[in-house]
Amino acid sequence: MEHELDRLAVEVYAAPPSCGPVRLVAVDGHAGSGKSTFTGLFATALAARAPGGGDSPVGVLHLDDLASHEAYFGWTGRMLDQVIEPLSRGVSAHYKPYDWNARRFTAPRALPPTPVILIEGVGAGRAALRPYLARLLWMERAPDESWPRGRSRDGIGLSAFWDSWTVAETRHFLADPSRPHADTLIRECREGYKVIPGPSATA
Repeated sequence: MEHELDRLAVEVYAAPPSCGPVRLVAVDGHAGSGKSTFTGLFATALAARAPGGGDSPVGVLHLDDLASHEAYFGWTGRMLDQVIEPLSRGVSAHYKPYDWNARRFTAPRALPPTPVILIEGVGAGRAALRPYLARLLWMERAPDESWPRGRSRDGIGLSAFWDSWTVAETRHFLADPSRPHADTLIRECREGYKVIPGPSATA
């Protein structure tokens, strides 16, 4: 179903810039729902479908780089200061990615103001970011299916982390749900993805 992603890419480029010259597109969903894999494939589709022909660079920001052991969801300030503010002025953002093994933030990483930047991670569609988003995509996979996938992927060594994470994620989405505001639902199929109008688009 590659044509589904191609069609979605065309729709994204048709949207006006949402943060300075950039179209910010959030890819949200439960941990283990397949956000990272989809984001990589969609970034490729976006690059290939850029207006004017030829590949166009597509930025990707993984929220795992902004979260930390101390604050799974306490990254809003860093996102606004280090990413949103400079991009809104049309200049490169510089954010400090978190090293989950060393448990510390590392040297700043540049994020240029490309025509499209994908923000991938749990909570990417939170209320504080929605005013800056061109589109909010939601991975349509329930937590009771997503979380076991994530646990299986990460192995028994991260069981304690997952126990803590699932509690924090549940609390986050109860307080600040993203799915009701999604423009598009992304459903993974046996081959490819199905793109479905989201609650925001059908309201």
